[in-house]
Amino acid sequence: MTDTATRTAYDAVATLYADMFRDVLDGLPLDRGMITGFAELVPPGPVADLGCGPGHLTAVLHSLGLDASGLDLSPAMIARARADHPHLRFDEGTMTALDVPDGGLAGILAWYSFIHMEPADLPAVLAEFHRVLAPGGHLLLAFQSTDGTETEAFDHKVALAYRWPIDALADLTRRAGLTEVARFLRRPTEIERFPAGNLLVRKP
Repeated sequence: MTDTATRTAYDAVATLYADMFRDVLDGLPLDRGMITGFAELVPPGPVADLGCGPGHLTAVLHSLGLDASGLDLSPAMIARARADHPHLRFDEGTMTALDVPDGGLAGILAWYSFIHMEPADLPAVLAEFHRVLAPGGHLLLAFQSTDGTETEAFDHKVALAYRWPIDALADLTRRAGLTEVARFLRRPTEIERFPAGNLLVRKP
């Protein structure tokens, strides 16, 4: 899916999305644990929440002691994030071309934010993540997963998205020069349709 289509789709639901997902981690202790572990492993330095939406997880990262900022395609999402979290920095932009110097980030959180990309475009995005991560920097990915071996498109409520087999995604991160630290796969909750996957990798 193109950046323009994704931006338009999320602009249209920014207020509803922000209200629905404000406390999303409250009922997901295992997901919360992955984010906490990521925060403890990240070395000192800036951390970017890419595809931050209304900034709720950027604020969580900040509360865990990280120098966190957010980036999102959607101007409406960024406006909401700035209104809800005025003490944090939020910028409009795309993760495909980050305005960050080489090695400028200690960590990246991409929490269900790359799922709308065409699978063929993800290797270039992971290469960009590798570029901006400092040696020892960590990347935490969250995504809808599948029990199969192939990437599958699905009817996400906002825009077309893709489910990833965790092995396939891990292989792409390895090809991008990143080293796997941990993986996590849980069954869907009663309000989810698909398994939830997390993949934590680091730049050597």
